[in-house]
Amino acid sequence: MLGAVFTEFLEMVEERFSYDLADKVLENAGLGDTAAFTAVGNYDHKQMVKLVVALSEETGTPIDDLIKVFGAHLFGQFVKKYPMFFADNGCSLDFLEGIEDKIHRQVLKLYPNAELPKFDCVRISETQLEMTYTSTRPFGDLAHGLIAGCGEHFNEPLLVERVDLDGSNKVQFNITKA
Repeated sequence: MLGAVFTEFLEMVEERFSYDLADKVLENAGLGDTAAFTAVGNYDHKQMVKLVVALSEETGTPIDDLIKVFGAHLFGQFVKKYPMFFADNGCSLDFLEGIEDKIHRQVLKLYPNAELPKFDCVRISETQLEMTYTSTRPFGDLAHGLIAGCGEHFNEPLLVERVDLDGSNKVQFNITKA
């Protein structure tokens, strides 16, 4: 998993909670002395799971809720850091429909070894998109949060219906502009 996801997670914890809690989460996850995440590094996704579990234990917030909040946060950070990917999109559904061709293609040019999730999209109508997330990692909740963050960015409330097809590794999202 790309290190940028780890560094953004820890930044979110620092912003929303505190620096001390971020340190405590690293320690409780068993990563305190060894975790020096860099944005360009690659890390085992199980370390992210440990971080989220530790944050959940510290805050009392359910894990799936934390991951969705992180997904929305991560989308906002992507907008700030990579504005060129967001400039030519008319709406949230157009953006989501183009993730594979516009975003993932560019990421793989920069990070050829990146193991990215796959998003298969079917445009049902101007206001409805069916999107299927498939990954070797169980981060359907992260994809759900990213979708919510996309709606926030485009100032378009999105109704997201979710069907887990294979746990959190394969999830179908039926997304409708409200």
